[in-house]
Amino acid sequence: MDSTRDTDAGDSHAAHPAFARRALTTEAVHAGREDLAGLGLHAPPLDLSTTYPSYDSRAEAERIDTFAATGVLDEGPPVYGRLGNPTVGRFETGLARLEGAESAVAFASGMAALTAVLMVRIAAGLRHVVAVRPLYGCSDHLLTAGLLGSEVTWVDPAGIAEAIRPDTGLVLVESPANPTLAELDLRAVAHACGTVPLLVDNTFATPVLQRPVESGARLVLHSATKYLGGHGDVLGGVVACDEEFARSLRQVRFATGGVLHPLAGYLLHRGLATLPVRMRAASATAAELARRLAADPRVSRVHYPRIGGAMVSFEVTGEAHEVIAGVRLITPAVSLGSVDTLIQHPASISHRVVAEGDRRAAGVGEKLLRMSVGLEDVEDLWADLDRALGGAGEGAGRVGVARGMAAG
Repeated sequence: MDSTRDTDAGDSHAAHPAFARRALTTEAVHAGREDLAGLGLHAPPLDLSTTYPSYDSRAEAERIDTFAATGVLDEGPPVYGRLGNPTVGRFETGLARLEGAESAVAFASGMAALTAVLMVRIAAGLRHVVAVRPLYGCSDHLLTAGLLGSEVTWVDPAGIAEAIRPDTGLVLVESPANPTLAELDLRAVAHACGTVPLLVDNTFATPVLQRPVESGARLVLHSATKYLGGHGDVLGGVVACDEEFARSLRQVRFATGGVLHPLAGYLLHRGLATLPVRMRAASATAAELARRLAADPRVSRVHYPRIGGAMVSFEVTGEAHEVIAGVRLITPAVSLGSVDTLIQHPASISHRVVAEGDRRAAGVGEKLLRMSVGLEDVEDLWADLDRALGGAGEGAGRVGVARGMAAG
């Protein structure tokens, strides 16, 4: 999609009609900041308060009762950090607008956000989840282990409708998927869900490349730690959704305490401003690296999404662990979405908690490497990769090895 100017933004931003026609790049800079001029400020303030004074305890009691019953906290002054924080609220407003959703609710991490979604559905008596592999390894583990009392049915996309039961509370997919970058037709998946809410993990694509709400998803999950923050220095998670679901998520957040720290909210809101620029620059470099890797005899297969993005996964003919050990400019580390390039071996780290058979069935083999491309010069990155691939053992320098670009 052309995310520079979204011609359908009017419907997506129904809650914000005054800004319905603004481009994504404009929203990224200004969403959540509209009141600053009236406050006499240019930069958003950071509110670190854990509690706030109130001299009307009767009114305070009424507000708390309303929140407990409905999940709604009115526009009055803040009460307590676990109920909400103005700085975090600015980030939530910005992310909701970028995703074209009514609301967003932020959490201490992406896993805390997913946990809250599951708890909302389980509390409603809907403990069954239909999910498509691959997912992020810890998401897979949370579902499979049944730690929250959930039950999961793993299916191919074509089997979603048939797998839905009366107690199905959620359909969960990730596209592009971690770590194979497999892509799904989100509109078709949403149609298969019927009335069951579809949750799409949009961490890899970000709203710069796709907005799942426009394809029928009710819930959009982000590990905000990744591209939304963008600098590898903040943990956070967020769910963009309709206001009705957001109210339930806020109640779970209040009860469980999985709140996002205000400083993290400040950094994430700041990160949104440069998200489109960072994503497009990193994506251009990633596409070029994917092209070069696909033409290299030391690489048997490259996975790069049709929608683009800054993630590249590839399978080597030699020893994957030697590539990890051989990089110098690129950082061998878990996580992704930073301004610097990271590489990791999913079968050893991000997906280690997934059973080996399930990993392999989802395409997460021992030869697969996942690279998060940053903002370095493409020639410097390629020189580092070329050197690391040269030390990977068998396959180095060979010709005629089967290779090619794969969509996932």
